[in-house]
Amino acid sequence: MSPAAAHLPDRLGGAPDGKRSLRLWLRLLTCSTRIEQTVSQRLRDEFDSTLPRFDMLSALDRAGAGGLTMGEVSRMLMVSNGNVTGLGARLRADGLIEAVAGVDRRVQRVRLTAAGQARFAVMARAHERWIEALFAGLTGAEADDLTRLLELTKQSLHATTPEELNG
Repeated sequence: MSPAAAHLPDRLGGAPDGKRSLRLWLRLLTCSTRIEQTVSQRLRDEFDSTLPRFDMLSALDRAGAGGLTMGEVSRMLMVSNGNVTGLGARLRADGLIEAVAGVDRRVQRVRLTAAGQARFAVMARAHERWIEALFAGLTGAEADDLTRLLELTKQSLHATTPEELNG
């Protein structure tokens, strides 16, 4: 066991190094869940919005004026087409997204409206401040190390999981 891991609390009851991967997964899950809960609560409190709404607006913001098909949004957000369809309908009703005429009438494309762009810009600035605050306890070097290690983890996951899960 590394010296750094030696002083970490062990909720697995003194599990040997053979449980290292389980311990790592639980720590990642705990951190991810806590960040998601915090961001979700702040989106509700400050913008009367949800994380899925923010995520869809973010995807459309990155796509620009050409927008995205609903299938592309579904793949980017890793949710079902049905979830994206319902979410899109609500965002359209709120005037934040609009349909884009495309070559294939069977494929629906959507993009941000001017109101959607303005709303997302305000939300994105707040989101960035929240994330910075959540990671403020790490030095720049620690954040860089963690980013590098998580990228290695992501590569490992892509190499060991079925292709359909590697969105």
